[in-house]
Amino acid sequence: MSQPTTPIPTANNEPLVVLVDAHDREIGVAPKQEAHVRGLLHRAISVFLFDTNGNLLLQRRAVDKYHSGGLWTNTCCSHPAPGESPHAAAVRRLQEEMGIVCPLEFRFSFVYRTDFENGLTEHEFDHVFFGTGHFEAQPDPIEVAETRWVNPQELDLWMERAPNDFTFWFKHIYTRVRSHMNIQLP
Repeated sequence: MSQPTTPIPTANNEPLVVLVDAHDREIGVAPKQEAHVRGLLHRAISVFLFDTNGNLLLQRRAVDKYHSGGLWTNTCCSHPAPGESPHAAAVRRLQEEMGIVCPLEFRFSFVYRTDFENGLTEHEFDHVFFGTGHFEAQPDPIEVAETRWVNPQELDLWMERAPNDFTFWFKHIYTRVRSHMNIQLP
């Protein structure tokens, strides 16, 4: 995996996340762990990659992730660094996590909050990006256990049959993503 070209700001070697208000205005920064322990609203990105047939590239999160390990989710998700735009973060993290470089288009944003059994809370203002093309993923094994291309109908049935296979945010966002897919893809 290639490394970021600019250093990511940290506090005590922990990445910083951008804290925002309900309108996505920056109000400060915090260490990632602190933001998740305290449930602070912070900026995030989610990437959804599709092939030309409308299939979605999913990843199964590495089992050792700090939450939601081993669950299936969208192609890539992470946090912009302080001073980094959501679009730049989406491009950077897609390359770092999945080994993929492609044009990304902003589609929509949403806010969600969920508490995990390990005491952490995700409270994110999430910026959602789409990309379309032919991709050969080369995932970072620290981040990703496996990948899978899935068509929307197959994914609908899988999510209905086994909803606990998926991350909270993916289940929360997928309906909106699906409506955007119907507009753009066959």
